[in-house]
Amino acid sequence: MAAFTMYSTPWCGYCHRLKGQLKRAGIEFTEVDIEQVPDAAKIVEKVNHGNQTVPTIVFPDGTAMTNPSIAQIADKLVA
Repeated sequence: MAAFTMYSTPWCGYCHRLKGQLKRAGIEFTEVDIEQVPDAAKIVEKVNHGNQTVPTIVFPDGTAMTNPSIAQIADKLVA
């Protein structure tokens, strides 16, 4: 089961790095490409005050992180 949703783009280096780290850590997530899903881009803009900054992580409780480290995500998941 996915622990959160990661909003990303295919060309984002930060997204690729974080995805690799999450996969190596065995943390499951759902990935959504904001260039392919217009409603997803709107979610990212709302969380980031109008900016389409990725990676943006949105947790089931509605909280979000923008360009977080793997450590920040891990801390959130154990809290």
